Amino acid sequence: MSLYVILLTLHNLNRWLVLLSGLWAVVQSLAGQNGNRPFTPAERRPISMFMGTLHLQLLLGLLLFAFAGMQKIPLFADGRSSFQWEHLGLGLLAAVFGTLASTQSRKAATEQGKYRAALLWSGLAFLLVLLATPWFRPLFRFFS
Repeated sequence: MSLYVILLTLHNLNRWLVLLSGLWAVVQSLAGQNGNRPFTPAERRPISMFMGTLHLQLLLGLLLFAFAGMQKIPLFADGRSSFQWEHLGLGLLAAVFGTLASTQSRKAATEQGKYRAALLWSGLAFLLVLLATPWFRPLFRFFS
C-alpha cells in the first residue's frame, strides 16, 4: 500500500465529514436565523467543526496533489482534464469561506448578525464543496 493510496483514502473519508458538518452548520445557522436564540458555544460548534474538517481536507488534498505530482500519477484521469484545477481552486475557496464563517460569526455585534454571517459563509462554503466534489469517482474508497 502506497502513501498515495493512504492519502486518497483519508481524503475520501474526510469528504463525508466535511459534507455532514457543512450540512449541520447550514441547518443550525438557518434555524438560528429564523428564531430568536442566543448564539452560544453550542451554536458555534457545527461552524467550527465545518471549518476544521475543511482545513483538514485542504491539507490532505494539497499533500495528495504534491505527492501525485512528484510520482507523475495522473489526477482525475476519468474526468475532464481541467477538473483537477477546479477541484483545487474550489477547495481552497471553500476553506477560506469556512474560515470567514467562523471568524465573522464570532465578530458580529448582534445575535442575528452572528447567525447571518454563519449562514452566508457556511452556505457559500458548502455550495463550493458540492461543486468541487468529484461525484463521478467512487463514493467510498477504502485503501484501494
